[in-house]
Formats: sequence, structure tokens, C-alpha cells
Amino acid sequence: MRLLTDQDVYFLTIEWLRTEGHDVITARQIGMDRASDEEILRKTKNLDRILLTRDKDFGALAFLKFKDPAGIILLRVSPLTLTEVHKELQRLFSEHNEEELKKLFCVVEPHRHRIRYLSTGK
Repeated sequence: MRLLTDQDVYFLTIEWLRTEGHDVITARQIGMDRASDEEILRKTKNLDRILLTRDKDFGALAFLKFKDPAGIILLRVSPLTLTEVHKELQRLFSEHNEEELKKLFCVVEPHRHRIRYLSTGK
């Protein structure tokens, strides 16, 4: 998967994703660690990546403001649930390919994930 991580994603998650073979860039790496949520969402779309975040505000942006948003994966994770969330993220990636995920808003939490189609999804 080609992912862009928001500044709030745990470093351990970023490293885990990379060891799993995913192409991960961070907002900080591309000079966007202080960018607004809207700017990050636009950049994710322009880079043709899926956004990985812990910020719930991206849901409102994706459904209310942007006509054609990038795919978004919202992690509901804490340091105590990191392993379970990583396992569920791995399950999400095994069930959906990258092109599908670019059309979805996914919430990943311990032992489950929920999916909602974005405006481009159907």
C-alpha cells in the first residue's frame, strides 16, 4: 500500500508498516507536519496515496467538504491497543486492495474495522 501518515500516527505504527513492505511517507517528510487537515487531504489525493491518521476530523472533511477525497484510514488506537490495531490493519489490507481503499473511509480499532464508501466509491 502507498500511504501518507498524518503527524499523529505513532512512530511504531509507521515502522511496523514499513517492515510489512508498505510504501509509507510521513507528513513531516514532505514538509507538511504543520499543514492543515485540508492541505494534507489534498496532498494525499495529489500523491495518489491513502491517508492514515488518528484525527477524527478527516471524516467530516471527506464527507462534507471534499467532492473526491483520498481514501482515509482512521486508527482508533492507544499505546495499549497497538498490537491489536496492527493485526486489524493487516486484516483490512488482506481483504481490500489499494484501489478499493482509495474509495473508502475506514475506521480500524482493536478486533474490528468499519468501512464507508466515499463519494467516489459507488
